[in-house]
Amino acid sequence: MPRGRLRIYLGAAPGVGKTYAMLKEGQRLRSVGADVMVGFVEPHGRQPTAALAEGLVTVPRRTMTHRGAAFTEMDLDAVLARRPQVALVDELAHTNVPGSRNTKRWQDVEELLDAGIDVVTTLNVQHLESLGDVVRQITGVPQRETLPDEVARRADQIELVDLEPELLRRRMLHGEIYPSDRVEAALTHYFRVGNLTALRELALLWLADRVEEGLQRYRAEHGITAPWETRERIMVALTGGPEGETLIRRAARVTARTPGSELLALHVVPSDGLAHADPAALTAQRALVESLGGSYHQTSGDDLPEALLEFAEAENVTQIVLGASRRGRLSTFLYGSVGHRTIRRSGPIDVLVVT
Repeated sequence: MPRGRLRIYLGAAPGVGKTYAMLKEGQRLRSVGADVMVGFVEPHGRQPTAALAEGLVTVPRRTMTHRGAAFTEMDLDAVLARRPQVALVDELAHTNVPGSRNTKRWQDVEELLDAGIDVVTTLNVQHLESLGDVVRQITGVPQRETLPDEVARRADQIELVDLEPELLRRRMLHGEIYPSDRVEAALTHYFRVGNLTALRELALLWLADRVEEGLQRYRAEHGITAPWETRERIMVALTGGPEGETLIRRAARVTARTPGSELLALHVVPSDGLAHADPAALTAQRALVESLGGSYHQTSGDDLPEALLEFAEAENVTQIVLGASRRGRLSTFLYGSVGHRTIRRSGPIDVLVVT
């Protein structure tokens, strides 16, 4: 039995319209003849969202008691027994009531997918496990419910539900997100413009990284080694010599002129393992790279141009920044400089030699 497909509507904050988008997709699928069922939807009292669920088959919730209080959860067994083509399941990171078969709702969703049922679900970026500490720094609010990033990364499709911070705050003021008695506190704390802007950027960056992972996986599966210029990646080659800081700053300026580009630094260690560079200089250069938002890497090899280009191809680098050779004229004439040999072999990768 083929596994079901998972689609996630990802949002930067509550109220951007994830549940509304999920239900709208359910209605669209139903209109083209798909067997769609609502496994669990939480409209949070928002009437337009609740109205969009009308006409869709809904599984009654399962009532459970915990510490003397009644709670409702998705009736997983009922959905599995009904076996719809598509199940709509809200709030993927939700923690189930103690006593449920699974601790987390994403585990319920895994069972549905294993049964061949497609699932459409929702998720806020602050619930991703890897971003928990960052979100707490931004908002001051710890996240009790988290989702392993790998669960979201395995999704067949993730769609960002985006809303400008000021528009989201207007929705809050109009009572479209929280009851009136919670609006003022929300606007002055979690829903401050700075918080919403930072959370929105987090969502965009996380999603961009996932797209990049998919692109790299596709290239590997199809044996594609030539760089695809979907995103500029500037790589600076470091020997540990005194020119390193100049090269790093030059590469950083090139990176800064290209929005969305990435800075990488690479030091090639001889395969014999013997140190031919000043460790203190490399440590300082690594710190400079990272302070400029780049990443530092090391690889091994005796043929420097070959090692540089192998790394560049693996990382989809689009431009390499090198220092001019310090060899004498005779040595350069006999053997060729690293820059010349790199340029000859670089193919579609641009090489900038800095004097």
